[in-house]
Amino acid sequence: MMKWSVRMLLVMLCCWCSAVFATQRIDSVRMSKAPDFTRLVFDLQGPLEHTVDKLSNPDRIVVDLSGASLEFNFATLDLGNTPIREIRTGQHAADKVRVVLDLHSAQRPKTIMLPPADDNGWRLVVDLLNDLDPESDKVATTAPAPVVMGETRPSGRPMIVAIDPGHGGQDPGAIGPSGTREKDVVLQISRRLADHINKQPGMRAVLIRTGDYYVPLADRRRIAADKHNADVFLSVHADAFTDSRAHGASIFALSHRGSTSAKASYLARIANDSDRVAGVYQEERENNSLLNVLADMTTSGSLAHSMVLGRMMLEEMGQVVKLHGDRTKVEQAGFAVLKEPSMVSLLVETGFISNRTEEKNLRSSAHQEKMVKAIVNGLNKYFEMHPQPETWYAEQRRKGGGSRPATHQIASGETLSSIARRYSVSENSLREHNKLRGDSIRAGQVLKIPPG
Repeated sequence: MMKWSVRMLLVMLCCWCSAVFATQRIDSVRMSKAPDFTRLVFDLQGPLEHTVDKLSNPDRIVVDLSGASLEFNFATLDLGNTPIREIRTGQHAADKVRVVLDLHSAQRPKTIMLPPADDNGWRLVVDLLNDLDPESDKVATTAPAPVVMGETRPSGRPMIVAIDPGHGGQDPGAIGPSGTREKDVVLQISRRLADHINKQPGMRAVLIRTGDYYVPLADRRRIAADKHNADVFLSVHADAFTDSRAHGASIFALSHRGSTSAKASYLARIANDSDRVAGVYQEERENNSLLNVLADMTTSGSLAHSMVLGRMMLEEMGQVVKLHGDRTKVEQAGFAVLKEPSMVSLLVETGFISNRTEEKNLRSSAHQEKMVKAIVNGLNKYFEMHPQPETWYAEQRRKGGGSRPATHQIASGETLSSIARRYSVSENSLREHNKLRGDSIRAGQVLKIPPG
């Protein structure tokens, strides 16, 4: 009997010691805010069992953390502009912490346990989702240029350019030698770009994010295509590379044959890792077949037109900033954010933030102005040469655009019939106007467009 009691005591002691040593001390909790959710991130030493309950009357979320002790003061968090009215905590057992989020209004909770990534250890992410349109009117950005008294509003719809500042929120992007964060500088450049676009009579800009919060990669494309019906999607980034001597701006399109260079492959891996760094849920990631997306893009011509627009933008940018390798070639790689068949889509790398000189330039207002003006010049040139039906640019072409004849530079994959449909003219009139004997045309060839 004595031996049995001793054994039981030893077993209980071992269990108690295991529980004590397994208890995690939580002394760091971070909060971030976005238009569609509020996020709490618990920094951990290892994985942690947890449960989440949604309660009403009053609305609150209860998070129970097993094997933990809480040493963080939630009063240090700024709850302004969040659905959280108050945060209460309690130690319900030696190894169980309860966190109660008292809410102003009902929210849908979602959690995920994230393994270590980059400089982050284990993290428990708790999101409060308001289940509203994630890009409500807060996302629509700079207003279109105002109409001055006495002027008439231009006829024809504007071309919609969706501008996507890369990274944001929990994902800072690359960080320069002086501490400049990519997410901050690309937001500044994107805002300038939107301002300049909205000063053009035939364009209008929308920003995918307007503040320091993260938008998942697939959502960025969907917001541009589904909410704003964008014609063009530009994702704005700042390069980083292991060699600090690397420098110059570049432009990328989606690839259907793998990456065109080692640098393109490297940058695509970094960009595509944003969801993981920001803590986006695995089940929300894109699972569409790349081959299907590329087939749709080829059919619609958006991939070919992406290459044409990219070349025109690079030509303009090369006049005011250094290009990577002094090349006006659009590179290609499997960037997840570009997988949207309905839009002309490009990723613009504005320079190498890992290069000390270019980091300084990227922070410069004068440098940013030069770059965005060049991008707008490239857009304007492309829209003039490839006007969409019923747009301001199509109206200008229909009116003759002065003495200059209307022309169209043929992109790879285009046919005579697709060009005729684009400009609402007959194939026969295209042939006659250009003295063509058949339907044979080639990429790069310039056709004269007959009057409508």
